[in-house]
Amino acid sequence: MRPRIITRTVLLLGLVSLLTDVASEMLYPVMPLYLESIGFSVAGIGLLEGAASATAGLSKGYFGQWSDRLGRRLPFVQIGYGISAVAKPLMAVFIAPWWVFLARTAERLGKGIRTGGRDAMLSGAATPATRARVFGFHRAMDTTGAALGPLLALAFLWFFPGQYRWLFIASALPGLLAVVATLLLKEQRVPPQEGGRPGLLEFARYVRAADPAYRRLCWGLISFALINSSDLFLLLMLKQAGLSDTALIGWYVFYNLVYAVLAYPFGGLADRWGPKPVYLGGLLVFAGVYLGLTQAVAWWHFGILFAAYGLYAAATEGVAKAWISKLVPQRDLGTAIGTVSAGESLATLVASTAAGVAWLTFGAEALFIGTAVLSLLVAGYVSRLAG
Repeated sequence: MRPRIITRTVLLLGLVSLLTDVASEMLYPVMPLYLESIGFSVAGIGLLEGAASATAGLSKGYFGQWSDRLGRRLPFVQIGYGISAVAKPLMAVFIAPWWVFLARTAERLGKGIRTGGRDAMLSGAATPATRARVFGFHRAMDTTGAALGPLLALAFLWFFPGQYRWLFIASALPGLLAVVATLLLKEQRVPPQEGGRPGLLEFARYVRAADPAYRRLCWGLISFALINSSDLFLLLMLKQAGLSDTALIGWYVFYNLVYAVLAYPFGGLADRWGPKPVYLGGLLVFAGVYLGLTQAVAWWHFGILFAAYGLYAAATEGVAKAWISKLVPQRDLGTAIGTVSAGESLATLVASTAAGVAWLTFGAEALFIGTAVLSLLVAGYVSRLAG
C-alpha cells in the first residue's frame, strides 16, 4: 500500500507555518520603509536584520540539541511560535531603536526555539523516500502565507496609508491563531540522550563528530549563507529602480506565489533524483537573478527575475533540510539542522552587515554583481559533494 505523504502532523505544521508567515509577511515588505521612517539607515537595517538572524541561528542550534537531549519536540514548537506571535506587534509599541532591536530579536528567538523541533517532527512524519516532498509541502504552505501576508498589508495600507505601526499590531491575530493550532499537535517522542540541558554553544561540537558527508554539506550551506544577504536588499533595489510601494509589494507577492507552487514539485524531483542536482540548479538560478537585477528596467524584466527567484527558493530551502535528514540519524536531527542554521544565521549577520556597507560604499550594482560571482564559486564547491 502506498504510504500517505501528507499526514495529520505534516498538515497541521503546514497550517501553523502558513498562519505565522501571514503575520510575518504582512510586515516584511514594509519593514525597510517602516525602519527608514523611524530613523534607521540602510547600514542600520542590515545590522538589525543580521543580528536578528544570528539570534535565531544560535538559538536553533541550542534548542535543537536540547530537543534531542529530551527526546521531545512539541514544547519547543509551541513555546517558539508563542514568543514570535507576541513579539511582532511589540515592534510598534515604541519607536526607539533599542526597543525595535529587542522586539525584532525576540521574534527571531521564537523562530530559533521552534525550528529544530518542528523540522525533526516533519522528518519523523516522513519516510526516506518522501522527506523532500514533506519539506516541500511545508515550504509551500509557509510560502502561501508569505504571499497572503503582503496582500493583506497592501489592502490595509490602501485604506490606511502610512499607518505602519497599526499594521504591526494587526499582525498579532494570525500569529495567535497559529499558536492555537499548535495545541492540536501530538508529541513525537524519540529516545532521550544523555547529558541533560546542553551548554549554549555545545551544539557546535556536533560538526566534528558527525558523518563527513554531513560536515562537507554543512560548510557548503554556510558558505552560501555568507554571501546571501537579507531579501530586504532586493526590495531596496526595486525601490532604487523607481518602483512604487504597491509595485514593490506586488512583485514580492508574485515571488512567493511562484515559490509556493514549485516547492512541492521540486521536493518530488529531489526525492527522485537526489537533493544535490536540484539544490545546485537553484544556486545557478540565484546567480542569474542577482546579475539580472543590475540590468532590469522594464516590468517584464522584473517578472522573469522574480519568477526565477521563486524557483531558486523552491529548489534550495526545503531540499537542503531533506538532504541533511538523509545524512544523520533521526535522534540527532534537531542538533544537525540547528547547527547548520546557526552557522547560516551567523553568516547572514556578516552578509547583511557587509551588504549594507557595500551598498553605501560601492553602490547597489557592485553589491549584486559580487554576490552573483561568489554564488557561482559556492555552486562549484557543491558540485563536488557526494550526491
